Amino acid sequence: MKAVLVVVGVLLLALLGLGGCGIGSYNGIVTKDEAATAAWSEIQNQFQRRFDLIPQLVETVKGAKDFEQSTLAAVVEARASVGKMALPDDPAKLQAFVQAQDQLSGALSRLLVVAESYPDLKTSKNFLSLQDELAGTENRIAVARRDFIDRTKEYNAAIRRFPASVVAGMFGFEARPQLELPANVSERPVIDFGGK
Repeated sequence: MKAVLVVVGVLLLALLGLGGCGIGSYNGIVTKDEAATAAWSEIQNQFQRRFDLIPQLVETVKGAKDFEQSTLAAVVEARASVGKMALPDDPAKLQAFVQAQDQLSGALSRLLVVAESYPDLKTSKNFLSLQDELAGTENRIAVARRDFIDRTKEYNAAIRRFPASVVAGMFGFEARPQLELPANVSERPVIDFGGK
């Protein structure tokens, strides 16, 4: 009888240990999933900040005499395309969302480069302030993207490790799509200071 009680006690301890391991794995996965979700929310927050700054920048630039309308139109069009997109929930939509944001970044960069040719605009306090705000926002976007990449990597690694992979499979946790860099990001920019 004593032997049976010992065996039952050992089995109960083993089950409690496995249950505790499973609960710990589940809680760890949930924590990492929530961290990745929060990191994505911060990216969206910074994209929204940039989205809100653009109309002010465009209005300030419109005040410059003879400013290139095609550049302004490209910024307004890129902003409109970004404004139509919803929160992506799959890798293809995520890539489309990121590409639209990258196109907006490119249009804004062109706007700022063209603005350098307008001395009145370059000395406008409004323009300089908006330019600084935009530069700060772009930096915040870069930091938020890096944080999202890190949190997503941690989450994806957590659901692949044993025994958490068993728990992840039981509760339907799936890998999150990762942000990918645009193809042209590794190209070396051409810099020409007017010389040969």
